[in-house]
Amino acid sequence: MDREIPKEVLRRERRNLIIKWSAAGIAVIVAIIVLLSMMRRSVNAADLTFSTADVGTIETSVNASGRVVPAFEEIINSPISTKIVEVYSTEGDSVAAGTPLLLLDLQSAQVEVDKLNDERRRMTYQLEQQRLANHTYLSSLEMQLKVKEMDVNRKRVEVVNERRLDSIGSGTGEKVREAELAYRTGVLELEQLRQQLVNDRQVKDAELKMKQIEIDIFEKNYAEKMRTLNDARILAPRPATLTYINNNIGQQIGQGEKVAVISDLSHFKVDAEIADSYGDRVSPGAHAKVRLGKTQLDGHVSSVTPLSKNGVISFTIMLDDDNQRLRSGLRTDVFVMCDIKDEVLRIANAPFFKGPGVYDLFVESSDGELEKRQVKLGDSNYEYVEVVSGLKKGERVVVSDMSNFAKSERLKLNK
Repeated sequence: MDREIPKEVLRRERRNLIIKWSAAGIAVIVAIIVLLSMMRRSVNAADLTFSTADVGTIETSVNASGRVVPAFEEIINSPISTKIVEVYSTEGDSVAAGTPLLLLDLQSAQVEVDKLNDERRRMTYQLEQQRLANHTYLSSLEMQLKVKEMDVNRKRVEVVNERRLDSIGSGTGEKVREAELAYRTGVLELEQLRQQLVNDRQVKDAELKMKQIEIDIFEKNYAEKMRTLNDARILAPRPATLTYINNNIGQQIGQGEKVAVISDLSHFKVDAEIADSYGDRVSPGAHAKVRLGKTQLDGHVSSVTPLSKNGVISFTIMLDDDNQRLRSGLRTDVFVMCDIKDEVLRIANAPFFKGPGVYDLFVESSDGELEKRQVKLGDSNYEYVEVVSGLKKGERVVVSDMSNFAKSERLKLNK
C-alpha cells in the first residue's frame, strides 16, 4: 500500500527544481551576454585619431582646391606664318635673356622688309624733291613780288611827275589820269601777288606736312615689320626655365601659334577653384593657407575672376614665401580666411570633414567604449571645425577614417 508523500518533501523538491531551472536560465543569459560581448567589434585606440572638444576661437575659412603653377610664365608665339628651321634649346634648359631658342624661316619676311626699306628711301627722296621744288617756286614768286614792288614804285613816281608837269602847263590831265590808273592797277596786282605768296606758302607747307605724315605712317608700319622680323628670331625675353618648345623641324606654323614657353621655377603661385556659392567669401587681399601634405604655406588672394564658369570661380594665391617642396602641377588644399568666431565649441579638422552638415561620429563614452552619435558641424578652417550640436566640452571624438565601421553603433575600445 502506497504511502502519501509529505507536503514538506514535495515543496522541497519543487524548490530544488525551480533553483535548478533558474540557475540554468541565468547561465544561458550569462553565456549570451559573454557571446555578444565576444561578438562586438573592437578597435585599438592606437589606430585612431582623437580630438577633444574644447572652446576657443575659429578663424573661419572656405575650402578650395588648387594647383601649383609658376609665378611667372610667358608664352612665346610665332609672329608670322612660316616653318621651323632649327631648334637650339630643349625643355628644362635654363636660359638667359637673349638666348636663341629656335630659328624660323624668315626669307619671305626679310624680302618684304627689304621692299619696304626701298619704298622708305623712295619716299624720303620724294619728300626732299618736293621740298626743293617748293623752295624754287616760292623763291621765284618772291622775286616776282620784288619786281612788282619796284614797278609800283616807278609808277608812283610817274604819277608825281605827271601832276607836277600838269601844274606848270607842260602836261595834260589825260596823262595824269593814265598814270594814276596805271599806279592803282599796279598796287592791286602787287597786293594780289603778296596774297598769292602767302597762300602758296601755306599750300606748299601743307603739302610737305602731308608728305611727312605719309612718311611717319610708313615709318610706323616699317618699324612694326622690323619688330615682327626681330620677334621671329625666337629669343628668350628674360632669364627663366624653358618648359616647352616645339622641336618639330620643318613643321609649318601659323601666325600666333605657340612655339615655346618659359617659366620662373624659383617662385610659384597657386591657381585655385571654388564653388560659386562661396564666391562672396573670396576677395582680393584675403589671407589664405595652402596645405601641401603636412606642409602649410601662407599667402594672399591676388585676383578673383569676375565670372563663374561651370559653377566654379577661379582665383589666384600669391605665396608669401616659396618652399623647396613646391613643384609645378602639384595639387593642394586651399583655405581662404573670411571671418573670426570667438567662444565656439570646436574639434580638430580632418579629412572626414567635407563641409557644414550632420555627421555620424564615434564618441568615447564613460565606460570606455565608442558610441556612434549624430554631430552637427558648421564653419571651419584648416585647423578646427565648429561644433553646432551633438558634443559637449571635454568629450573625445574620433576624427580619423571610420568608414569600415559605418554599420556599427558601438565599438569596444582596446586601450
